[in-house]
Amino acid sequence: MNRNFSLQISALTLSILFFYSCTSGNKKVTNNHETPVAVTVAKPGLSENSSISVSGQIVSTQSANISTRVMGFITSVKVNLGDQVKKGQLLVTISNEDLIAKRAQADAMIVEAQAAAHNAQKNFDRFTALYNQQSATARELDNVTLQYNAAKSKLEGAKEMRKEVDAMLGYTSLVAPFSGIVTQKTAEAGSMANPGLPLLTIENGSSYEVSALVPENLIDQVKEGMPAEVAIKAVNKILHGVITQVNHSSQFTGGQYIIKVSVPQNQNSGLFAGMYANVKIPVKSVATSASNFNSIFVPASALIYKDQLTGIYTLSSHNTAILRWLRVGKNVDGNVEVLSGLGQDESFILNAEGKLYNGIPVVIKQQI
Repeated sequence: MNRNFSLQISALTLSILFFYSCTSGNKKVTNNHETPVAVTVAKPGLSENSSISVSGQIVSTQSANISTRVMGFITSVKVNLGDQVKKGQLLVTISNEDLIAKRAQADAMIVEAQAAAHNAQKNFDRFTALYNQQSATARELDNVTLQYNAAKSKLEGAKEMRKEVDAMLGYTSLVAPFSGIVTQKTAEAGSMANPGLPLLTIENGSSYEVSALVPENLIDQVKEGMPAEVAIKAVNKILHGVITQVNHSSQFTGGQYIIKVSVPQNQNSGLFAGMYANVKIPVKSVATSASNFNSIFVPASALIYKDQLTGIYTLSSHNTAILRWLRVGKNVDGNVEVLSGLGQDESFILNAEGKLYNGIPVVIKQQI
């Protein structure tokens, strides 16, 4: 009986081993005969000259916030948003009764000081004559001279006070500093005007420029006088301007550097301040390696994005797909600069007729 039991155990063990070997063999055959994916491969494009692409907005070349230096109630606002105004046109009036009273006081002080100065001058002239006739002492002449100078100073002080009041009165009638368009209105009649707070904003509606932000790793390639192409999708326009300003500090712009691009006067029809623009600046690429290779670019459509990583599928020596992670730079017209991770002579998979993953067999259908 023990012998029969041992034979049964041996037969069962052989059956299991036979089944495992058959299963493993089937898997092996399946892996070796996986259908290859047809792919198109290409090599990176070399570029000696490229361009920097940044985004910006249309802004007016001349803009002013209209505010006052006095505190008082706004008696009238004579314009609305979008109104065209001319230089010198009255925009806002502020109550000025207290300043008018101060001006009257200054006028009265001027009259009093003029009378005192006139009287002091007469005394000065008289004592000067007496001194020349040796009928007055030098001490008496000195005293009269001091009184005369003090009277003149008091008169000048009264006149300067009148000028100060006139200047403050000027801030109760606000006028347009130049011809333009009212683009912002923050106060209405009856509101309190506070010194320094804008009541209106006026922009020159006939002259525009583009304000754009350039990242810190590219700002060293941007110089004043360089040409720039400006694309404005809102009006389907492409303009050709020149960089007129380059800000050399990013302290208040979060690591971005502000540049200004001129917009030709004869091409600004249909433009409005605030429209978004794409700015393309032709520059000479900076070498990315010690061997002075030119920059290499691959189509953005060939890249794989996963989490915060960017990769691309390349070919192994056994014609399988290998995912390789890259460090990329700027995007130029749909092509992305490869800073590291791919050599200029290495091929990559441009597109595939099936799903790719690491190790899948591929067959080259086309090579570009």
